[in-house]
Amino acid sequence: MLSISGLVKRYDARTILDALSLVVEPGEVVAIVGESGTGKSTLLNLIAGLESPDAGRIELAGTDLATLDDDARTRLRRQAIGFVFQAFHIIPHLTALENTVLPLVLLGLGAQERHERATHMLEAVGLGERSHAMPRELSGGELQRVAIARALVHRPALVLADEPTGNLDPDTAQSVLALLAAGARAGNASTILVTHSEAAARSADRVLRLARGQLAVSHGPRAPAP
Repeated sequence: MLSISGLVKRYDARTILDALSLVVEPGEVVAIVGESGTGKSTLLNLIAGLESPDAGRIELAGTDLATLDDDARTRLRRQAIGFVFQAFHIIPHLTALENTVLPLVLLGLGAQERHERATHMLEAVGLGERSHAMPRELSGGELQRVAIARALVHRPALVLADEPTGNLDPDTAQSVLALLAAGARAGNASTILVTHSEAAARSADRVLRLARGQLAVSHGPRAPAP
């Protein structure tokens, strides 16, 4: 689903990513851990086509990002990528349902299909009865559940999660991460979870550590459920 080879990114004289390579299979959840400033968010921006590398190749679902112009990259992001952020980025004057519908509006889906798919996703994350609540009426954990529903509603090939539990208490964080992983796997979406928290990475199939511009195995595959 995602293939990265020889990725290099520099800012002035500083090399952030140094010939980094990564392959993520469909349905796989990969956590990338590391200290602040090691380039985790930069890597996500490159994968999403928001920044361009200085060298290397990024292929998403067989498409080489380097072959796309800005408009084509925007279309690819809308169609193939779901985003979950630490700060939620929920629009405050829209209900949970209206926030979840947004990616489908951008894709031009009809009103009935948008409503059905968004309602289903909110039910899947346990917010079926809160679909008409305003963001100010929702807890932090509920807001992040809305963000997950919004990230998955258009059935992306890849989900990018940047410190998605940084604003949550530990118990809520584990619940939210389990939902994110389960939802992504159900749609066979590849998921990259970027975090500085070792605990947050435990829901992943594979944990990698980013240091000195390179990825290395931090933990083995997730143990199978009993």
